[in-house]
Amino acid sequence: MSGFDGWLPQATRYDSPNFDARPGPLPADITLLVVHNISLPGGQFGGPHVSDLLTGRMDYNADPSFADLRGLKVSSHFFIRRDGRVMQYVSANDRAWHAGRSCFRGREKCNDFSIGVELEGSDFVAFEAAQYAALADLTVALRRHYPLTDIQGHEHIAPGRKTDPGPLFDWECYQNLLKKEAMLVAASAELGLLIGLP
Repeated sequence: MSGFDGWLPQATRYDSPNFDARPGPLPADITLLVVHNISLPGGQFGGPHVSDLLTGRMDYNADPSFADLRGLKVSSHFFIRRDGRVMQYVSANDRAWHAGRSCFRGREKCNDFSIGVELEGSDFVAFEAAQYAALADLTVALRRHYPLTDIQGHEHIAPGRKTDPGPLFDWECYQNLLKKEAMLVAASAELGLLIGLP
């Protein structure tokens, strides 16, 4: 990772103030990719509100449903639109505030050692082919710089608290796309992309 600043050139950059330094060594400690979904207002796509939330510019009066978000400071490393466009808000070298209270393989505070990817969507709407393709490409790009060993949904690292990416996220489709990527062929056997890994 020598010289890599954590910003991927293929993503459109929107800097978020909602991040801090990771506690662990770089890049050795960044081993988990967390998949989320988000839409604001819920179930509506294409607007500016997700980016506004992730960059701390939210107009809480724009929709009644935003009242509960007031004062919330969150971010994600990446956001993938319905058409597959990829935005980046925090350097992957830094800690984005996406997972909240979470635990994976007995280790709490997943923000410390994970990269967060938000997909524009909801638990009740199927994701687009362009999003799966972009997510697979992004995963390949990140594996060039970080020793990712596991991929989990937010629901798997915060069970009972979170439900995303939800029942309509097609893990098999995502895994098949990863297997087709030349950069992951050798590593696919060791990449733990399984729902509910112990």
